[in-house]
Amino acid sequence: MLQIIEQFTGKFVDHVWGIPLVLLLVGSGVLFTLYFGFPQLRFFKHAIEIVSGKYEDPTSKGEISSFQALCAALSATVGLGNIAGVAVAISLGGPGAVFWLWVAGFIGMCTKFTEVTLALSYRDVTEKGTVHGGPMFVIKNALSKNFYPVAWIYALFVVLSSFGAGNMFQSNQMAAVIKTSAGIPEWASGLIFCAGAFLILIGGIKRIGQVTEKMVPAMVGIYLFGAIWIIIARFGNIPDMFIQIFSGAFAGTAAVGGFAGAAFKDVIIMGIRRATFSNEAGMGSAAMAHSAAKTTPIQEGIVALLEPFIDTIVVCTITAIALLLTGAWSTPGVAPGSEMTAYAFESVMGPAGRWIVTLTVTLFAFSTLISWSYYGEQGVTFIFGEKYIPAYRYVFIVFIFIGAIAKLSIVLNVSDAVYGLLALPNLFACYLLLPKVKTALNEYSKKLKSGEIKAFK
Repeated sequence: MLQIIEQFTGKFVDHVWGIPLVLLLVGSGVLFTLYFGFPQLRFFKHAIEIVSGKYEDPTSKGEISSFQALCAALSATVGLGNIAGVAVAISLGGPGAVFWLWVAGFIGMCTKFTEVTLALSYRDVTEKGTVHGGPMFVIKNALSKNFYPVAWIYALFVVLSSFGAGNMFQSNQMAAVIKTSAGIPEWASGLIFCAGAFLILIGGIKRIGQVTEKMVPAMVGIYLFGAIWIIIARFGNIPDMFIQIFSGAFAGTAAVGGFAGAAFKDVIIMGIRRATFSNEAGMGSAAMAHSAAKTTPIQEGIVALLEPFIDTIVVCTITAIALLLTGAWSTPGVAPGSEMTAYAFESVMGPAGRWIVTLTVTLFAFSTLISWSYYGEQGVTFIFGEKYIPAYRYVFIVFIFIGAIAKLSIVLNVSDAVYGLLALPNLFACYLLLPKVKTALNEYSKKLKSGEIKAFK
């Protein structure tokens, strides 16, 4: 019976994450990019200035800074998909998948801008100054009451995703990689994760922001260090790597080593699907973290442009470079996923390379876990009210331990499916409210050019 349920849920998640959803996410990104006039290019430098605190108004409503909001959102998106997911994409689609991963990351920057701008425009701020935001609040506050059930469904899907993809999958993978590398049993790792998460989660978004603003730069920096080492060691392979990427992007990839080959269609699907699954552009989830920022809607939307860039174009590319320069992607007998990435780092750096991957997998997964707990809280708040947040946190921590020790195929299939379905109500709201975002962006752009918007630092 369990096997039948597992097969059914497996087909369910495959249908959800099929070509129609990928086309919806990519098509929306292209449309938004054209509609707003390529804001990911026009405002990229300005986004960095805002993150640095140059335009941060200390009197603005919110709980955390733009930099903390960006790190909290990045901690949820920069995860196992950047290490294991990219390896799977290249092992199935070949080097050409990297090009389409870049394309999806670029257009995803504009999707993220749209959903985050709306989230801040229609967030709820309590008398105590606590902020609640996300697509469900956008639908409730900006659209007709007839659409309230859509907002409720989105909130429910967020809660379900927070327990599965955002919690149990992360703790399960952390426990597994630590056992492989250090021999520590899963139950012991699970208890450590629970204790660490408890100490962070009881502080809410402010504590999460304080932790992630230190964790995200550190974990990306460690991973980048390993990539630079590989680039230096395999510098002579760089021209061939780019040839493989660009030729494979438009012509498919023939069989090489342990790689079975991929048709042109497979190359595109693997690259785009991995990027959209990794950076969450179109899902609206990261908008919940950005909603707590002390800034204006357009400014935080511009900050959000950086998120897919860092997640997909920087971090995913680090993995791709390691796999392609070392040839690990086509090495016979190396399983796709984190093991393939670890093999690539180890082939150049020795045992230290494997430990870098082990450390980054752990940090990436744990950071995703704590940020998704906040997303789940927003869903709980929308459905039940703030008073149920403490209860949710305790249940969430219990599920961390369950995830570390259990086999999760059925639970994760359902969770991954409802996670993909988040895109439908989120993008529905984005399409209806595009004119409002464009009006706000045009007004902001004029004020910025005229000097009416001035820096505070």
